Amino acid sequence: MNALARSPVILQVLPALDAGGVERGTVEMVQAIAQAGGIPLVASAEGRLAPMIAYYGGRHIPLELGRKSPFAILRNARKLKAIIRKEKVSLVHARSRAPAWAAKLACRSRKVPFITTWHGVHNANFRGKKAYNAVLAAGDRVIAISQFIADRLRREYEVGDDRLRIIPRGADTVQFDPENVRGDRVSAVLNSWNIEDDGAAIILMPARLTEWKGQGLLLDALSIMIRERWTTRPWVCVFAGETPEKSSFPAQLKSRVVELGLTPHVRFGGHCTDMPAALALSEMVVVPSLRPEPFGRVVVEAQAMARPVIVAAHGAAVETVRHGETGLLFPPGDARVLAEMIAATLEATDEERMALGHAARLNVLEHYTTRSMQQATLAVYDEMLDEGLAGRFMEQGVGE
Repeated sequence: MNALARSPVILQVLPALDAGGVERGTVEMVQAIAQAGGIPLVASAEGRLAPMIAYYGGRHIPLELGRKSPFAILRNARKLKAIIRKEKVSLVHARSRAPAWAAKLACRSRKVPFITTWHGVHNANFRGKKAYNAVLAAGDRVIAISQFIADRLRREYEVGDDRLRIIPRGADTVQFDPENVRGDRVSAVLNSWNIEDDGAAIILMPARLTEWKGQGLLLDALSIMIRERWTTRPWVCVFAGETPEKSSFPAQLKSRVVELGLTPHVRFGGHCTDMPAALALSEMVVVPSLRPEPFGRVVVEAQAMARPVIVAAHGAAVETVRHGETGLLFPPGDARVLAEMIAATLEATDEERMALGHAARLNVLEHYTTRSMQQATLAVYDEMLDEGLAGRFMEQGVGE
């Protein structure tokens, strides 16, 4: 019990534990903190990933931290202050703006180190937005998930290198390993998408059905490819992603499929619970985002599965994909070039696609693993706590 009492208590705060990069990063750090001998706590609303906190050795504290009004933030600051005092929290790690404001106030009161991670783009496109965003640049240490985000933090929020740490997100290269995906899992995904196992190449776009993700651009590219007759191979394009509530875009997208005559070629797969299997059965993965992605974890996961990726050349994509070596980059918004790249990938030999996929997986293994992200984040905690968490984590040798 004495040893347990001396273990550092790390509290992560975020709005909710639904599916997404912020949420998955939180769960991954719960696992790492527990393996390193710390005590991981997470304060947030419930969500799909909430059971994973206990599974990986942490404890979830239900708390509605996503409300943005000043009164809600002040109430949540008081609640977090009480949690910090009761649980003897050593450090707080905030991953979203409203929770970060509450956490900053609580940490200042309790004199506890305050760490932030800037996960999103968070544009300052109206008055006061930059001031609201600035809390994620106000940590004792500020973690940027890509060089793209780090450059913006330096330029727009004057975060110096004394506080700024660049830690890319990673892929679990055990879970996302083509050697570890059984045929029955692939068949289950095919059935869920209502696709016959007839040898048609699958073009996968895994993303929420949101306009800026670029589904409409991909439909335009597919229409061009058919009209120009650039490939004779049979293919099916699958949009695998959740449908946002109260959004008219999914209905518009489906109408566009009919208008372009793409109905035989397009499936809407919804949320996929077995993404490694979905990637394994795909001929290629297309990420045609209209706005720069702050990181783009799906691009790295697809590369970990040795899949050819075709990605819009902006944001962090230019960091994670080496054009012509580990994937293909096309000018953002250019449907015709995208169509040419899709057709070229379809027409490439199996050996050419395999070579591209092999180089992509090696790139991930060298630069973008979950384990390297976990160790680097624990090292940031150690800068503030001097607890040796990163070293103990590596001694465990668990994971990739």
